[in-house]
Amino acid sequence: MRAGARLLLSDISFTISPGDRIGLVGRNGAGKTTLMTALAGQAEPDAGTITRTGPVGFLAQDSRAADPTVTVTDRILSARGLDRALRALRTAEAAMAHATGPAELERAMNRYTHAEAAFQAGGGYAAEAEAARVAAGLGLPDRVLGEPVGALSGGQRRRVELARILFAGHSGTLLLDEPTNHLDADSIAWLRTFLRSHPGGLMLISHDTSLLADVVNRVFHLDTSPSSPLLPQSLNSVRAGGTPMRRGATDRTTIEVHNTGWRAYLAQREYDERRRARERANAERKAAALHAQADKMKARVATAVTARNMARRADRMLADLEPARRTEKTARIRLPEPAPCGRMPLGAISLAKSYGGHQVLSGVDLAVDRGSRVVVLGLNGAGKTTLLRILAGAEDPDSGRVVRGHGLRLGYFAQEHDTLDTARTVRQNLAAAAPHLTDGEARRVLGAFLFSGDDADKPAAVLSGGEKTRLALAGLVHSGANVLLLDEPTNHLDPAPRDEVLAAVGSYPGAIVMVTHDGGAVDALRPDRVLLLPDADEDLWNEEYRDLVSLA
Repeated sequence: MRAGARLLLSDISFTISPGDRIGLVGRNGAGKTTLMTALAGQAEPDAGTITRTGPVGFLAQDSRAADPTVTVTDRILSARGLDRALRALRTAEAAMAHATGPAELERAMNRYTHAEAAFQAGGGYAAEAEAARVAAGLGLPDRVLGEPVGALSGGQRRRVELARILFAGHSGTLLLDEPTNHLDADSIAWLRTFLRSHPGGLMLISHDTSLLADVVNRVFHLDTSPSSPLLPQSLNSVRAGGTPMRRGATDRTTIEVHNTGWRAYLAQREYDERRRARERANAERKAAALHAQADKMKARVATAVTARNMARRADRMLADLEPARRTEKTARIRLPEPAPCGRMPLGAISLAKSYGGHQVLSGVDLAVDRGSRVVVLGLNGAGKTTLLRILAGAEDPDSGRVVRGHGLRLGYFAQEHDTLDTARTVRQNLAAAAPHLTDGEARRVLGAFLFSGDDADKPAAVLSGGEKTRLALAGLVHSGANVLLLDEPTNHLDPAPRDEVLAAVGSYPGAIVMVTHDGGAVDALRPDRVLLLPDADEDLWNEEYRDLVSLA
């Protein structure tokens, strides 16, 4: 697999069998999403073959692929083709009800018989009930099942796509890329139970370590260290206990196969790191002693050959070592120095917004003072993302207005990375966000966010979720924003860059309005106020609201 000119993965062989629950892990940009997209048949590998012997359900990171006019129920049922069968059944029923003569009625009854046979062949009413159970388990209320997908919030659309994939792959292979994004605590608990009992194969990308610990029984680790000692392994080249066999160093991303659960995998990696460190220290000490002895002997003709052999032996001793893993780089994430502004740079008065006849926001009043910190909480569909989009000017309210105070400079981070143009390159996206930067300054900013060299010329469309998050944050750095609207800024991030983002949030002196279900983000924000949706109640923050964070 390649990403542009970069070779991501090479010579990889593995099998996903029924009962395999594989955690695919590795740092942002290692190629996890690229590999999973190829397995799902949505991209072709540059070499090699992928064989699918059963149904495959793929949950991509982007949940906006569905036709927005399709109802939620039809979208879920479409995974097995039942939406067409159900529509044909309803059409035949209507034709029978409106038949004007015996011949027309007979034709309608024949159509109904064929439509019912097709519907029952796909599982019939039992399958329809199963789809409803999956939707309910993921927190989709009955009232939204008949609504068009386009009327839902981003979090609800994500749940619809997940419900569709789980319904589709009930006996096949599931490929899930960050399935817990936008899920509340109850839905994650339901998903955990569902995946543990799934009879087919499963490959899972997730930064939710508790989900990995409870679900996976194998771990594939994509290692981007340029000094990695492991070449890609087939299942037959794995030692007992899941430790991959060493086959020499390589400078490209490799895959380690561990036939263990998540906790055993972490323990094995920790043990391997300690073992490598001990072996390297011992070998370096012995090699140094041999080189010192060779240096003493090389000046004498009688011992010069022995000295050279001794030096070669020392060099081989070091060359045969498994190279130590290099510490992975972490983006140096910082937020902008806020430009001067008035006492209340941003406010909202009586905002209201509806989609498809369903009122999402009603009577929302908000005053964002200079340097204030507001957290917005509410269940999926309560209007959190809609509120931030209206405040950012990305949508207009049905009624009410946004008040933009003196000196306001807004910085907006969208949970679905809507602020990025996927047709542009990484560098072009930064240039659009910060046009005053010279090319050299832009490259330095991108380098700090781990986009170095050719990475700056990659199209944004091929970036992983974590890389898109880094790029969107890079666009804020030189914006001078004094009010930041942050919608789930820690989604898709590995632990190290997540910690960098949270540290940046904690030290930012401007105002922040944040939507999050991450308790750590709330700790970093240190909110002084909370806005509760859909009731539009505003209150001073206190720790009693903490229980609502994971439910949001």
